[in-house]
Amino acid sequence: MRIIAGSKRGMKLLSPKGWDSRPITDRVKESLFSVLYKYELPAGKIVADLFASVGSLGLEALSRGAEFVTFVERDPKTVAVLERNVEKAGFAGQSKIVRANAFKLGAPPDFDKGKYDLVFVDPPYVRTRQADAGSVLAGLLDVISGQVGQAGFVVVRTERSVVLLDRYSELSVVERRQWGTMAVSILQRGGE
Repeated sequence: MRIIAGSKRGMKLLSPKGWDSRPITDRVKESLFSVLYKYELPAGKIVADLFASVGSLGLEALSRGAEFVTFVERDPKTVAVLERNVEKAGFAGQSKIVRANAFKLGAPPDFDKGKYDLVFVDPPYVRTRQADAGSVLAGLLDVISGQVGQAGFVVVRTERSVVLLDRYSELSVVERRQWGTMAVSILQRGGE
């Protein structure tokens, strides 16, 4: 894994030994950020990277000009690697790392920065197989709905077979893309 564009283009990301994860490929990440550009994201925006793992999406956002990123990851070994990646990229002053369960916390408020413009939600697929009302994912999206600013965006990565509802609280699906075995749904607060 690496940062693929922006000020830190080409920087390789560290990962824990024996890591059991499903990192986003460079091709998919490039495609996703191309879609986000049409919404004028992430340059100059306040971003949260939930289930951050080693920080691939949040660090990509910072490299592409995001103002600030809050990373949320609960695994202590992964957090240690995430801290090293943030330091290696030189983004310690433009980010904070919160060790917590994102399903319970959502995107933690930062009263200095205000509400988020963009939130990445990339939980383990097993926790996103149910997306109906009352599911764990629906509960998280309801919480995030109050943590993003007006017209803020939420990007949710799931297995291809998972179809999100059209609406979760104040968030509405504005776009859905599929790449290989994964899907990305883009929701916007107040969007239709």
